[in-house]
Amino acid sequence: MTHRILILGGTTEARQLAGTLAARAGLAITLSLAGRTESPVAQGVPVRTGGFGGAEGLAAYLGEAGIHLLIDATHPYAARISANAAEAARQAGVPIIALRRPGWEQVEGDRWMLVDTVADAVTALGPPSRRVFLALGRQEVAAFEAAPRHHYLVRSVDPVEPRLAVPDATYLLARGPFREADERALLESHRIDAVVSKNSGGEATYGKIAAARTLGLEVVMIRRPALSDVTSAETVEALAAMVDHFLEPAAERGV
Repeated sequence: MTHRILILGGTTEARQLAGTLAARAGLAITLSLAGRTESPVAQGVPVRTGGFGGAEGLAAYLGEAGIHLLIDATHPYAARISANAAEAARQAGVPIIALRRPGWEQVEGDRWMLVDTVADAVTALGPPSRRVFLALGRQEVAAFEAAPRHHYLVRSVDPVEPRLAVPDATYLLARGPFREADERALLESHRIDAVVSKNSGGEATYGKIAAARTLGLEVVMIRRPALSDVTSAETVEALAAMVDHFLEPAAERGV
């Protein structure tokens, strides 16, 4: 029989996982993207774009599409989507596993200021005018309009529209991975003195953190949110090795 797997994606690892599983016989993979990136990288498997309508909508889709396994490979900060996925799996009676890359660990030389939210990061920049690199998604940068005294360097995959209502901002369009040497050159050329980042983990975007450490710059690091408690793996390889086990109940039921 063919087992149908739905991967909730949005990360590089989600695409890698989809490719790894699609190469196996007996598996039909669908990758779901939230649609926040206007020009996503080609995936190599069938792609569904857009939301489901909360946990209830996702649960209905799981049943209608005959999904045997749900994999949450969303961004570490997509807490609401992860919560909806866990609830939808419960409602639909479908097993769920999550791919959760480990966060970055602070090492000697790092100057991190840990905060809980983007709003807290705005406050953490302090009263004096600073030159700030916003290494965030385009959905989050609008919060920094509350602190128009700073100069902002904003890098995003897609254009920030509308642009920030601040007097001094520079915009860059780029897609990672970003090398440390290039990140250091970027920070130096724009005379950045503070970096605002989420603790996304992984190697693709760690370059800016390493570069900030080398240059002695402060990093305002937004902590990860609490995520739903489901079985998880930290790497594509580890999760791929778990898939057969989670599909066994479906096979036993003859689904």
